[in-house]
Amino acid sequence: MKPLTQYGRMAEKHWREFRPKMVDDLEKTGILHQMLLEAEEQTVSELDQIRRELILKGLTPQQAHDQAWEMVRERYIFLPPED
Repeated sequence: MKPLTQYGRMAEKHWREFRPKMVDDLEKTGILHQMLLEAEEQTVSELDQIRRELILKGLTPQQAHDQAWEMVRERYIFLPPED
């Protein structure tokens, strides 16, 4: 089983706290780890793409990274809480 990166671990911590029903369902079906891997892969991919675009627009690499992170993090890692 492929180990999680910092993004996958971040997602798991957040999901367990704010999406416990979802985590329970994913664990019951045996796909939690797979979904965490997908979340981190999507995060890395989009983060890199947006960062590159922002650098081309004149931002420094750090500014581009920070802004890209703000844009991407809630799509896959910091999901909204369950009702």
